[in-house]
Amino acid sequence: MRLFRRRPRVLLAAATALLAAVASSAWSAAPGARAAAAAPPPNIVFILTDDLSWNLIQYLPQVQLLQHDGVTFTNYTVTDSLCCPSRSSIFTGKFPHDTGVFTNGGTDGGFGVFKGRGNEERTYATALQARGYATAMMGKYLNGYLPADTQGGSLPYVPPGWSEWDVAGNGYAEYNYDLNENHAVVHYGSAPADYLTNVLAGKGSAFIQRNAAASKPFVLEIATFAPHAPFTPAKQDLDAFPGLTAPRSPAFNTLPAGAPGWLAGADPLTAAEKTKIDTDFRKRAQSVQAVDRMIAKLRTTLTNSGVADDTYFVFSSDNGFHLGEYRLPQGKQTAFDTDVRVPLVIAGPGVPAGSTRAEIVQNIDLAPTFQRLAGGIVASDVNGRSLVPLLQGQPAANWRTASLIEHHGPNAAADDPDAQTARNGNPTTYEALRTATYTYVEYTNGEREYYDRVADPFQLNNIAAQLSASRRAALHAALQQLRDCHTHESCWTAGHVTA
Repeated sequence: MRLFRRRPRVLLAAATALLAAVASSAWSAAPGARAAAAAPPPNIVFILTDDLSWNLIQYLPQVQLLQHDGVTFTNYTVTDSLCCPSRSSIFTGKFPHDTGVFTNGGTDGGFGVFKGRGNEERTYATALQARGYATAMMGKYLNGYLPADTQGGSLPYVPPGWSEWDVAGNGYAEYNYDLNENHAVVHYGSAPADYLTNVLAGKGSAFIQRNAAASKPFVLEIATFAPHAPFTPAKQDLDAFPGLTAPRSPAFNTLPAGAPGWLAGADPLTAAEKTKIDTDFRKRAQSVQAVDRMIAKLRTTLTNSGVADDTYFVFSSDNGFHLGEYRLPQGKQTAFDTDVRVPLVIAGPGVPAGSTRAEIVQNIDLAPTFQRLAGGIVASDVNGRSLVPLLQGQPAANWRTASLIEHHGPNAAADDPDAQTARNGNPTTYEALRTATYTYVEYTNGEREYYDRVADPFQLNNIAAQLSASRRAALHAALQQLRDCHTHESCWTAGHVTA
């Protein structure tokens, strides 16, 4: 049974008309958009998981139901397969080269750099709050954020733009953590009721109920720590999926031909490593069961509160995760599809049920999408593009053809929860182009990768050395143009790669 009730045909037509008006101009308040602003604005519920890869969707029946009710984007990628850069792009709609956040800490990343460069003043939350929305952030924010830190003020710090703030610092263990609850630090222990994902589900449900009762539009982001390591399931899920093992795709325990230097020396996985990979995959599947129950709870709350038909429900992840692919026991940060291509599923008013879109979309597109759904104007320095026309099911013949991935490495910060050894995969600095058919990577040490994903879908044969000089030059120029773009128009133009 669908959790989103269908309205009478006349109201659904009105919702479709609203989408059409909003979609008529992604970047300016055209007359149609101004007229649409008079209609009740839609709500947005955004579930952002941590390190969730595509191979976990089969263990998430509520996400599968969401796919049945909405649209799945099959070529959605992140700007960096690392937490903080990806989340910074989600909040702002900008590439790492414009947020300044390339890592989880230090001089080129983390909460300190995000805040220090003024990014907190220009997020989708500040934009929607200015349009009268109640805005809530719950769960994980950015690496380096601490719930008790006052940032020079008198109370624990809450960034601008958020009317409700329930955010943890180190919540990876899911128990024994602190939340900054609207400037007050609250400690949670080890009881079953303290399991962080469950706590967030309750707080999110209450936020929906309050604002629905007040007829106030809202945007709610719940960013779970699951299924990030140490892959902690809720106690009720500890016995789920007995005997489950990690998938063995052709990339499992296989070294690509022509692998770059940071990967070329990887030894075959040991028996002990394979056993741990299987255990970790089972724990990851167990840990997302609470996420699945949270989705069901929130969607039921939306229905019971009478706002389900006015709400866009969004599910995604900040990056993917490899477990045994390419002889890498566990981790992310690479340009392989295991790490950069993640789920994006959206259901809501006017979204064709059970549909898929194969266009090249990125996490920089979420902030402008949220702003356009709210009837707002998106700043010209935002790199991303509103997905509203795609949500409406419109054709997109002139959509971008390439995404950009930017990564700084290797990461040697011992206190980084995403620190990886060379064994798990710790690439040197690179930039990459990903189109619907190939992945092209340039490392700062001069190495190159090119994978034809039509002939080689598991990216096991690096044929960069076989490309002609003119093709290599064209790819380099296209990558450089995207790396150097700073506005909506220039990034949109650069994203139309013909090389």
